[in-house]
Amino acid sequence: MTNLDHIDLNALTIFDAVVEAGSFTGAADRLGVAKAKVSVQVARLERQLGVALFTRTTRQVSLTDPGRALHDQCQPLLRGLSDALAEAGSEQGELSGMLRVSTTAMQAIHSIGPALVAFAALYPRLHVDLRTGDRVADMVAEGIDLSFRMGWLRDSTQRAIKLATFAQYVVASPAYLKRRGSPKRPEHMAQHDWVTLSLLPTPLTWKFSHADGKDVTVHMNARMQVDSPAALLALVEHGAGLTALETLTVQESLDAGRLVKVLPKWTLPEGGVYAVLPPGRHVPAKVRAFIDFYREFLTRA
Repeated sequence: MTNLDHIDLNALTIFDAVVEAGSFTGAADRLGVAKAKVSVQVARLERQLGVALFTRTTRQVSLTDPGRALHDQCQPLLRGLSDALAEAGSEQGELSGMLRVSTTAMQAIHSIGPALVAFAALYPRLHVDLRTGDRVADMVAEGIDLSFRMGWLRDSTQRAIKLATFAQYVVASPAYLKRRGSPKRPEHMAQHDWVTLSLLPTPLTWKFSHADGKDVTVHMNARMQVDSPAALLALVEHGAGLTALETLTVQESLDAGRLVKVLPKWTLPEGGVYAVLPPGRHVPAKVRAFIDFYREFLTRA
C-alpha cells in the first residue's frame, strides 16, 4: 500500500534530475547536492510508491515501466511549476530557471549558439539546454520550451513566429563546374548531378525567377541525397554536384571560394526563420525575451 500523503515534492524533482542526467552522480552535480542525498530520496520515493523506479547497474540507471510512466506524468507539471516560479521572479527583471532550446546543428553554429551566449550573459541565473538535430523534435515529449527552424513549416497548426527571411543560392564547387561545365539556363540543371536534402517537402522540384518576370520550374536529377544540411554542404564542397543552400549556411564557403553561385541572375523563393512554440502552453517570460533578443540579433548579423 502506498503512502502518498507524506511524499516530498522535492523527491520528485530529484527523481526528474536523475532521469535527465542518466545517473545519480550526474543528478547530484546538476542539483549541487551530495550523491548520497539523491540515492536516499529516490529510495524513499520508491518505498512510498511501492514500486522500483530505476533498474540500477554499476554503470548506469534506466527507468522501469512504472518509473517511465511517473516521469511522463510528472515532468510537464514540474517544468510548469518551474516556469511559474521563474515568471514570478521575472517581474523584477531577473530571468531564471532552465531555457530548453532546439534547433539544427548548422543554425546552432551560425546564429542560435552565439545569440544564446550573449543572452545568458545578461541573466546569470538563467541556465540553457541547447539541443541540436536536423529532424523536428517532439517539443512536448522532450520538454522543449522553444524550437527554431529555417525554411517552410509543413504543419500549419504549429504555433510559429516568423522572425526573418533568407535567400537561397544554387551553388557548386569550382572543381565540379570545371569537370561538368556551368549551366547557362535553369533548364540545363536537370542534366547535372543534384545533391538533395531529403528533409525538404519537395527536394527535387525548384522554381526559378528572373528579373524580367519569367519563371521556370525545374525537376532535378538526384545523384545523391542526405538528411543533414551540414553533410549536404560537405558533399557539394567536395564536388558532388549542384544544390540549393540558404545564405547563412553557404556564405562562408562562397567567401572562401570553396563554392560559387550558379546562375546568379535567377533567384529561388525566400525561406523563413521561425520560432516554434509547444502547443497549448503559456509562453514564459524567458521564452518571450529570447525570441525578441534573437530577432534583434538576426538584424545585426
